[in-house]
Amino acid sequence: MNQLIAIAVGGASGAVLRFLMSSGLYQWLGRGFPYGTLAVNIVGSFLIGFLTEALFMQRVTIALEYRAAILVGFIGAFTTFSTFALETLYLLEQGNISKAMLNIGISVLGCLFAVWIGLLCGRSLFLYSNGIIQWSGGMIPYALMIINVIGAFIIGLIAGLILQKIELPIEYRAAIMVILVGAYLTLSGLYLILFLIENGYTFTTHTHLMISIFVANGLSCLLVIWLSLLMSKQL
Repeated sequence: MNQLIAIAVGGASGAVLRFLMSSGLYQWLGRGFPYGTLAVNIVGSFLIGFLTEALFMQRVTIALEYRAAILVGFIGAFTTFSTFALETLYLLEQGNISKAMLNIGISVLGCLFAVWIGLLCGRSLFLYSNGIIQWSGGMIPYALMIINVIGAFIIGLIAGLILQKIELPIEYRAAIMVILVGAYLTLSGLYLILFLIENGYTFTTHTHLMISIFVANGLSCLLVIWLSLLMSKQL
């Protein structure tokens, strides 16, 4: 049951973000070509390669519910093969054979390339000391913190670009940003705490270390989100 709830929460988040991203791109670039579906599939392919390698393959233990929420729920709902197939078929029916073939080629090759790049990026983070800076009194999982910062940048940039293109009341935009940022900061910080616990650290003896890492992660992600929002206004 916990796994089903985790998938449902992750799926809801991924579906909402896919809707915002694809709708914003269609309003921005028009519907002459399936830009929105292509973009979410390529971004999702990069994320599944990056997160699979960085979080699951580098000997980082993670709860089954957390894994299901990210891979099955969030990324599964964020990407869409069925919409890609439907939009390609519509292009064929409309006689836009060149656009249909272009969509097929870019989608297949682009997604494969994005997964490959994601895997390489995930592996590169753990080349030095398995992604950990360790000393006698504690450790800093710098690789995981970098992953969180990269995720914060992607979320901030996508949200900034899309919310500019979608006509929503200001209170709705604020609510969406608060929910997205709050959920991300909480989940990314908890993951770092779980990683420390799995490596033998406890709240009773390493309270200051855990709080410091949680706060440092939150501040870093907030700073990057703010910078990515500023960048999105210039695009």
